[in-house]
Amino acid sequence: MKAKNVLIFGCSGQIGRSIVRKLTKDNYTVTAVTRNIHQKGIVLKTLGNTGFINIVEATIFDEKKIRELFKTADICINLVGILFEQKKGNTFKNIHTVFPSLLAKLSKEYSVKHFIHLSALGINDALDSDYAISKLEGEKEILKNFPLATILRPSIVFSVEDQFTRNMMTLLNRLPLFPLYYNGKTKFAPIHCSDLTDTIHHVISNNIYSKIVECVGPEIITFKEIMERLLKLIDKKRILFPCPLPLAELSARFFEIMPNPLLTRDQLRLLKYDNISSGKYKTNSDIGMPSKRYFNDEVKKYCYMWKEGGQFSTEKYTSNNDFNNKGI
Repeated sequence: MKAKNVLIFGCSGQIGRSIVRKLTKDNYTVTAVTRNIHQKGIVLKTLGNTGFINIVEATIFDEKKIRELFKTADICINLVGILFEQKKGNTFKNIHTVFPSLLAKLSKEYSVKHFIHLSALGINDALDSDYAISKLEGEKEILKNFPLATILRPSIVFSVEDQFTRNMMTLLNRLPLFPLYYNGKTKFAPIHCSDLTDTIHHVISNNIYSKIVECVGPEIITFKEIMERLLKLIDKKRILFPCPLPLAELSARFFEIMPNPLLTRDQLRLLKYDNISSGKYKTNSDIGMPSKRYFNDEVKKYCYMWKEGGQFSTEKYTSNNDFNNKGI
């Protein structure tokens, strides 16, 4: 008999919304935890039919309230993560190490059937990155406190709701020059959000207990190739230039002043390391869920928002006869 009650932390992002939709559609009941129910609740309510989704407001520091949620949970999924540190306790250590450790301890204490944690690919080598170190420490704490946990390490996750491709296309649309850090040679295996959440659903529904799973897309692409593909998709010509490391570090220092920095020095250090399968752990293909969605095919579905003419950019009418022939 499969577990029915799924407790999800970090459900308001692209991955969280996708997995909530898939679980509720498959008759799982979901308790979606959010920091701001007034801001996120309206969207979360639409992800499942009445009775299949319960929205709870809580912060990661409210252990008393979180403990109460575990009393009715069969499965716990942690999707909480940050790309840069902020004030008020939003540090890599708190978010990526302390909080996952707490969830693992509570999963054991309340005999939760499964704990699934979203980590990141390529963190084993990036030992000069605070982000990577905090992620690794979090994984160690999880496996120490709940050995049956499944840790998923995805490469770049993309979709119509992501921050990566959307931000890159915005920058490529506006800037005549675009910097390539480390000559754009860093390798990625972008995985579509739906392929990743299909893997999470597969792990849950088939009771798969595999300590670490690397989640990768169907192709390996360098950072430079990603930029070239995005430029072609939005019909733009831009100069992609290798950015000297001192200049990159200087620009990262400047960006760090902003509330939502485009680049930080820690992220710059991460870009040194390939973001592809290491060969040391099972992949999503190894557990029966190979990725099916290719980067170009999926980004093409929404890239028109950055093209001249928007959604009508592929249609060119030169005379009234063109409109008449098309029945317009």
